[in-house]
Amino acid sequence: MEKNQLILSVKDLNIKFNLRGKVLHAIRGIDLDIYHGEVLAIVGESGSGKSVFTKSFMGLLDANGSITSGTIDYYGADDGKPIRLSDLKKEKDWLKVRGHEIAMIMQDPMTSLNPLKTIGDQIMEAVELHQHLKGKAAREKTLEYLRDVGIADPEVRFAQYPHEFSGGMRQRVVIAIAVACNPQILICDEPTTALDVTIQAKILELIRSIQKERGISVIYITHDLGVVAKVADYVDVMYAGKIVETGTIDEIF
Repeated sequence: MEKNQLILSVKDLNIKFNLRGKVLHAIRGIDLDIYHGEVLAIVGESGSGKSVFTKSFMGLLDANGSITSGTIDYYGADDGKPIRLSDLKKEKDWLKVRGHEIAMIMQDPMTSLNPLKTIGDQIMEAVELHQHLKGKAAREKTLEYLRDVGIADPEVRFAQYPHEFSGGMRQRVVIAIAVACNPQILICDEPTTALDVTIQAKILELIRSIQKERGISVIYITHDLGVVAKVADYVDVMYAGKIVETGTIDEIF
C-alpha cells in the first residue's frame, strides 16, 4: 500500500457489555480513520475504553460484549478487497485477520507467552503460520527476528523458556512474535508499562525502527503522555467511551 492510503475506517461504533443483567455502554459512537504508515496514539485514563475499542478490530471482545451498531472496515488485505470487520462472527474468519493483517502487542508479556513452550517455538509458530516457512528456513527466520529485536546469543535463547528472560527481554520476544506475523497494522497496548525508563526508551525505538522499515501503521494505547510525545504522528484522546479530542502532537500538546 502507498503511504497516506486509508487502511482502517471506523464509523459510529458502539460496543455494549451485559453485566449481571445490566448493560454497560463502553464505546459510544466513535469515528476513526487510520492511514498506511501512520503512527496513532490513543490516550486516556484507565477505563476510558481504549483497549476495548482496539480489541474490536481483532474480534477479541469478551464473550459478554458485542458491537451493537456502526462499522469497522479494513482496506489492507492482499487482494485489495475491503473487509467489514464488524460483520465477522466466525473464528475461522477472524483467524484470517489476526496476525497477518492486524497484530497486537499485549501489555503484560508474561501472560502473553506460553510458559511451557520455548521462546524459539513460540516465534517460529508465527513464522510457520503467516510466512509459510518450515523446518530449517523457519528456524533461521526465527533467529533473525531474535537478532532484530536485540536478543543476544539467539541460538542459545531459542531453546530457553519465558521464565529465563527478564521483563524487557520478554517484551522484545512478544514484539518479535507480532512482527513475524507480517501485519499491516500493529497495535501496541501499553507496551512499556512494566519496564524501567531505560528499557522503555529502547523498546519504543525498536518499534519505531520496525515501523519505518516495514512501512506499517502503528496504534499505541497508553495513558503516558511522555510516550506519546516520543512516538506518535497523531493523537486521539478518549474519555468515557468517546473520542473527545484529536489532532497532531503539536496541536494536542
